[in-house]
Amino acid sequence: QVQLVESGGGLVQAGGSLRLSCAASGRTFSNYAMGWFRQAPGKEREFVASISWIERNKYYAGSVKGRFTISRDNAKNMMYLQMNSLKPEDTSVYYCAADQSPSDIYNSHSYDYWGQGTQVTVSS
Repeated sequence: QVQLVESGGGLVQAGGSLRLSCAASGRTFSNYAMGWFRQAPGKEREFVASISWIERNKYYAGSVKGRFTISRDNAKNMMYLQMNSLKPEDTSVYYCAADQSPSDIYNSHSYDYWGQGTQVTVSS
């Protein structure tokens, strides 16, 4: 089992920045691919970014590429999402996810473990 806890969400004005954190506990964190997803009210959960276990591969949704940066610190069992140039449409609950070998990194159903989510609200 892997337990995930997100933090760092909040209210920010458009153009501002936030840094989300995901703390992992349980099994060996470094063995897991990690991802960030988000879900707005009335919408499906959507892929934001993912990172492989040795940080060699990073993937981003087109809507956040160039503005968001995913990273991880395996020594601290932490994953991060630096979000810059935030837009009102980035408003969502953000979730971190983990899986040893996700079959489709863009699909939320490929991840076994999830955090409880953290709210990000961007005002215009």
